Amino acid sequence: MRPNKCVIVFVLHGLNLTQTNRHIYFVFILILYLFTIFINLTLILTIKMLHDPMYLFLCNLCVNGIIGASSFYPKILYDILFDSYVITYIGCLTQIFVIYFYVFCECTNLTVMAYDRYVAICKPLHYHCIMTIRKVWTLILLTWLFSWLEVTVAIVLTARLPLCSVDIDKFYCSNWAVVKLSCVDTTLNNLYGFIFTSYHFSQMILILISYVNIIKASLRSQAGRRKFMQTCLPHLITLSNFVISLLFDVMYARYGSNTSLLALGNIMSVEFLVGPPLINPIIYGMNLNQIRNSNLA
Repeated sequence: MRPNKCVIVFVLHGLNLTQTNRHIYFVFILILYLFTIFINLTLILTIKMLHDPMYLFLCNLCVNGIIGASSFYPKILYDILFDSYVITYIGCLTQIFVIYFYVFCECTNLTVMAYDRYVAICKPLHYHCIMTIRKVWTLILLTWLFSWLEVTVAIVLTARLPLCSVDIDKFYCSNWAVVKLSCVDTTLNNLYGFIFTSYHFSQMILILISYVNIIKASLRSQAGRRKFMQTCLPHLITLSNFVISLLFDVMYARYGSNTSLLALGNIMSVEFLVGPPLINPIIYGMNLNQIRNSNLA
């Protein structure tokens, strides 16, 4: 018998905490969440008076980081505190929407930032002509708009599926975890997943091409190498951290065993929600001279 979606309550099986260590985990995760929000807000407030394109994109990255962290932390904190590892159908779809919006927005924003660095280093004399403030805000707006459209279509395709189970083997709701519970053929969902995966993979190719040209241009002068270390290296670290953790989660969710490497899988499945929002503002805050100088002023 298929459960009525109006009364569906999913059971999340990712956590297995004892009564003695539950409060320790709660305090640690709460501190981590508050610190993540704090450092992102600090960087946003620090760079709010800097109007160069790079800093506007960085501010957008921090705002998105807050969204990503907030899609995960509040729910897991509630689960740990009240020992309640369940979520309603609407709550699950909402969490999926916010998480996927964060992921799509992060991918597109990192691509736009790579383009910005390409223009800055490979075409420095034309930088301010190409990357006008109006163009930057347009790119940021399109980043949010396309991400919203992508995730809306994904949610609609998932919401139409009848479900035969309510057990999710993760800390949180993910689109694939819900799709796997369907009683019917999910070819359309898989096709759409392949389309947007290909789209974001093409973004990674564009980033790779940009950095091949950036590295070539940087090697020509000492100033170019210094600029690469200050502005491009943080972006590469940010990109690598996000892509590797996201790929692990996608591959493990689709092909991983329920028993093998379960602990590692559970940790890595949330790394893309925990790591980038925490690490990005630290990396950029430490490496961008103009931000450091404005902080000291």
